[in-house]
Amino acid sequence: MSIHPTSIVEDGALLGDGVEIGPFCHIGPKVKLGDGVTLKSHAVVNGHTTIGARTRIYPFASIGYEPQDLKYRGEDTTLTIGADCVIREGVTMNPGTVTGRSATVVGDRCFFLANSHVGHDSIVGNDCVFSNNVMIAGHVTIDDWVICGGGSAIVQYARIGAHSFVSGMTGIGADLIPFGLAFGSRGFLMGLNLVGLKRRNFSRDAIHDLRRAYRALFAPEGTLKERVEDVAEEFANNAEVMMIVDFMRASGDRALCMPEMERLAS
Repeated sequence: MSIHPTSIVEDGALLGDGVEIGPFCHIGPKVKLGDGVTLKSHAVVNGHTTIGARTRIYPFASIGYEPQDLKYRGEDTTLTIGADCVIREGVTMNPGTVTGRSATVVGDRCFFLANSHVGHDSIVGNDCVFSNNVMIAGHVTIDDWVICGGGSAIVQYARIGAHSFVSGMTGIGADLIPFGLAFGSRGFLMGLNLVGLKRRNFSRDAIHDLRRAYRALFAPEGTLKERVEDVAEEFANNAEVMMIVDFMRASGDRALCMPEMERLAS
């Protein structure tokens, strides 16, 4: 363990083996740092915050301070960050609130570029990437393998499906289907994240079926509910397509990101 003499580690903090804390850091009394966690310098971790093994935190990150919620009254809520994450300069992450989940949770192997923000009561899955200045509001759910481009913003309570891609400077005001590609100031659906599918070694047949299902789901004929049920029947044995179907069913009355032409027609 290595702690620079200019840093403050308050009594009660639990530090794992091999933790490295650089100059001018502050660790609060309820913080738990896993084995091999590194704080480069000028980083602060406070609140009831747990950080997984080998996660690296860079200068001026603010992790675990009070949620940015006017209803917060000092309740002892939590922030949990997984293992092997990279949290770059100026990143902010807030714990939950008692009016939400009482917890904010970040998975393993996530990469948060400079000045990105994780709002209170949000859940971020594994292997996600937030580019510079990405902002997610409170109560957001982001599934595994999601990439958010620089300057994108996600409205509170939105759900972002696994393997989807949010383009830079995109504002997401509705739920984004798994494997979806969203673009534009109001986040319309451009198609599937084909680049991501290929990079993660989805088979040619799997991609072909996803494209067929996508065209059927967002065809002009029938209602959206009818199209979802038709696709569910045709692709009942296809796990990837059923991820989209189950996601859309779970949205209930919540809005979905839609293709531009259908959005304009509605």
